[in-house]
Amino acid sequence: MDAAADRETVMRAFIEDFALTLTSAGMQRMAARVFAALLAADSGSMTARELAEVLQVSPAAVSGAVRYLEQARMAVRARRPGERVDHYALAGEGASWYETSVTRSGLVERMAATLADAAHALGPQSPAGRRLAENSAFFEYVMAEMRAAIGRWHELRRGEAEEPA
Repeated sequence: MDAAADRETVMRAFIEDFALTLTSAGMQRMAARVFAALLAADSGSMTARELAEVLQVSPAAVSGAVRYLEQARMAVRARRPGERVDHYALAGEGASWYETSVTRSGLVERMAATLADAAHALGPQSPAGRRLAENSAFFEYVMAEMRAAIGRWHELRRGEAEEPA
């Protein structure tokens, strides 16, 4: 087997393995496969036709998966000047995909706020109110810790980039 064929075999295995991991975490299967393919592509960008070829699926399946990834802020659609075809790429503006997945696009904040509102409405002295307030406080804590961890990660990466080779 030549190096190019071996690389393609490794890439396909990664796509399927990582897609299974993402699917087990709740992501739609085709979206997980498209995302893994973009992640494994050297350019981080592919057209719908290229994705369909790599994944051996229809362009329609790719289209639905990309819409899901765009809504999750994990991928973006772009068109290169002079071209008539869209390219799909990993979302790189602002938070990277893993930051977005960790912070879950505001899900944790919404859960904390909903729990806090319910705790307030039920009364902080009631057993249910205390339980809901405790859950809200937990999610607020987790969100603060996630933001702090992301900040530390960026500091670590900057430090690594500044180290002499």
